[in-house]
Formats: sequence, C-alpha cells, structure tokens
Amino acid sequence: MGREEYVVTGVNWKGSGYMPSGLRSVAVVGLGFIGLPLALSYAMEGVQVVGVDVDESVLGRINRGETHLQESYNGTPIDEILARETASGRFRTTCDYAEAAAHTDTYLVTVGIPVNGGEVDMSPLDRSVESLGRVLKPGDLAIFRSTLVPGTTRERILPALERLSGLRCGSDFHLAYSSERIAEGRAFQEFREMPLAVGGIDVASTERAREVLSVVTTAEITPSDIETVETSKILENLQRDINIAIAQEFAALSDALQIDTYELIRVANTHRRVDLLKPGPGVGGYCLPYALHYLTPKMRQLGLDLPLALLARDINQGTPLRIVDRLETLLGEQGRTLDSARIALLGLAMKDYSSDDRESPALEIGAEIVRRGGRLRAFDPVIPDGRPFTCDSLEEALEESHAMILAARQACFDEVDWASALECMADRPVIMDTRRMLDCVTLRPDARVWRI
Repeated sequence: MGREEYVVTGVNWKGSGYMPSGLRSVAVVGLGFIGLPLALSYAMEGVQVVGVDVDESVLGRINRGETHLQESYNGTPIDEILARETASGRFRTTCDYAEAAAHTDTYLVTVGIPVNGGEVDMSPLDRSVESLGRVLKPGDLAIFRSTLVPGTTRERILPALERLSGLRCGSDFHLAYSSERIAEGRAFQEFREMPLAVGGIDVASTERAREVLSVVTTAEITPSDIETVETSKILENLQRDINIAIAQEFAALSDALQIDTYELIRVANTHRRVDLLKPGPGVGGYCLPYALHYLTPKMRQLGLDLPLALLARDINQGTPLRIVDRLETLLGEQGRTLDSARIALLGLAMKDYSSDDRESPALEIGAEIVRRGGRLRAFDPVIPDGRPFTCDSLEEALEESHAMILAARQACFDEVDWASALECMADRPVIMDTRRMLDCVTLRPDARVWRI
C-alpha cells in the first residue's frame, strides 16, 4: 500500500490502556532518560519487561535500584517504582539481545542519534539495529521511538533488519515508528496522557504497533505513513526552538527598554491569538537543539534551505554567551572585571528540575566564564559530579562570590532562604536570575540584580 493511500484511509484511534491479546512481554532497548521510564510504565501495566542496554555500568546501577532520573508517578519516585517492579519479577535487564529475544516478540527501541559538531552520528542506532537484526524471529515487531532523520526507518533500518535476519518485513516481521513526546520530569504521566502518532511499514504493522502502544497510552493515537511521523517529530521540536528564539529576542528588547520581560509577555499574551513563550539562559537537552541537525542530511539531499530555523538555532545557541557578556557589563558597573571575579553558578541541568545535563546552557555559561578567566564555583545537587569547578554545597559556591547566576531550578533551591543565603557573598554582588526564581525575595540593597 502506498503512502498516499495510507494517509487517505487512516483514522484516529483512542488508546484504552488495555492489554492486547498475545502481548505478554516486551523488550525496551536503551535504558536512558526515555527507555527506563518507558520500560517501567509497561511493567506497571503487568507486562513482563526485559530492559536491554549495552552499557554494563548503566545496568549495574539499575540492578542495584539506583537511578539519578528525576521522575515520579502519582507521588512515587522512580527509584521506588524500579525497586518494586524488579522485586515483582516484571522488570529485569540484560546486555544480551539474544537473551531478550528468547523471551519476547516485541521490541521498543529508544536508542538515540547523537549530534557531534552539528553532524548526526548514526553509529549507536546502527549498532542497535545490527544486534536486533541478528536475533529477529518470524512474527516479531520492532517499534522505533527515538528522533530519527526523515527516511531512516524505511531507507536504513528496514533493509538492515532484512539483511541481517534473512526475513522479509511485512510478511515475516513487522516494523513501525512512533516518536516519543515526553518532557523529562513528567515521563510516566506523559507516556500515558500525551497523544501519539504511529507509522508502520504496512497497515498490519501500524495496527499491531498501535495495540502495543495502547497498553500504556490512553490518549489519541494517530496513524500516518512513517516518513510523516518521523518528520513531524522534528517539526514539533523545531517549532518550539523557533518560538523560544523569538522570546529571547523580545527579552533583549525588554532589557534595552528597561522594562520587565515577563510582564511584557504577560500583557502580550492577553491577546487571544498570541502565545509567547518565556525566555531563559538557552535551550538544552537532546530534543530542541538537535532538531535542525536531524533535518540537515535531508536538506542537503533535497538542496533545501530553512533560513528561519537556522537563525533561531543561532540565536538560542548564542544565548549563553550573551548571558556572560551581560555578566561582564554588570560586573563592570560594580567596579570589577570578570577575570578577577569569583562566580557562583547554581543549577547545571539543561532545564529546571532535571538531572539531565546534556547540551546544558548552564554548562555553556560556565565554560565561557572559565574561558574568560573567571573563577567558577558551581553547585547542582542532582547532576553527577566530576567537574573541577563543582562544589559540595550551596554555601561553598556562594561564599565571597562576586556574582551569582541562577541557571536552573532544583527542588532544594525552592526551600532556600535566599535573603539569608546571599549574605555570604562579597560586597556589591551581581545577581543574575535567569529563571525568575527570586522575584519575591528581598535581596541585598548593595546587589546589582538582573532578571532575564
């Protein structure tokens, strides 16, 4: 069936959270920020889950019941869910694809495609597909759920699986793609409540994938062709990247006009057809910063240019450097230079209340401060340590600092008596609140306060 015919005949399904006949187990390949909550979501529905990851250190931590993910479901933290589902026998792990294949005919693959220097790196996905292809059996279903370059499922994954397994897709095994749309920190809830799109290599693959997804997802599941679903995932992220860039531009305008950015956005958003986002210190994580890069190979192939998307990416990528530029100006107003200042950087996560520091704007801010000669001391209680500039406590980071940058919120920061905490800073400190956390705090009268 051609793609055009499938789109015309497709309908929307409503997930029901039921167990499709025949689904007793699944293998979730990749146990990171997406894969582990997804695996536990299926286990909580009574499915036997085998989690597959090639990183034995990851498996070791999971098998000890340890995870630094900041997730919870109905008030229960993910580490408690992990312990419960492991003890029940519904969830276990392995690094051996053959072991997983012996216990299931359904695979959910969450292995991502990293970006290095603006270029996509297909090798982690290729290795996963190769391992899966060698154990694929007649009747198996593979659903890929990470963000992919448009065309990857049909043009790269399908022929590799057929070649390695000796089977034919559509008649011997099924293949589908359904992008994840969760926000870290709300994974369990959004796996259930966020609408999905799914595309199969044929109608049978789509229907079977829809049934598997419906075990966890109770929201609408929209079928389409694979390439449309792959591309829509990128456009969803690209649209948000562009909208955030607009907010960053408006924040610069507000700063120049010496008016409150958040108040400006609040007033503008009273217009019923306006929905401006709020600015911040930059855009982090895998999803939004990588969206344009996932399109780049196709853009080259098609001879296509997307100038608006390119400009938005440049704006967002440059925001951390502009924060440091502003820091230098503010320090200058206080009679100091950056290369003689002690700087406290609070929050290293890529967004508020996260343990993910991938592509974190805060880390870019910190790296730029160090490059310009500043003496950096950073604190984030949930980001894995190991960097030379990190501190063990908030007090250590703030002690006699000439400037403080609040770059990401964490739960413990919500409990801080900031008026008292900031007293240990040096005279005439600069306080940069990029997350608008200190709006209601009475700050030191000698401080130079800047809010994005």
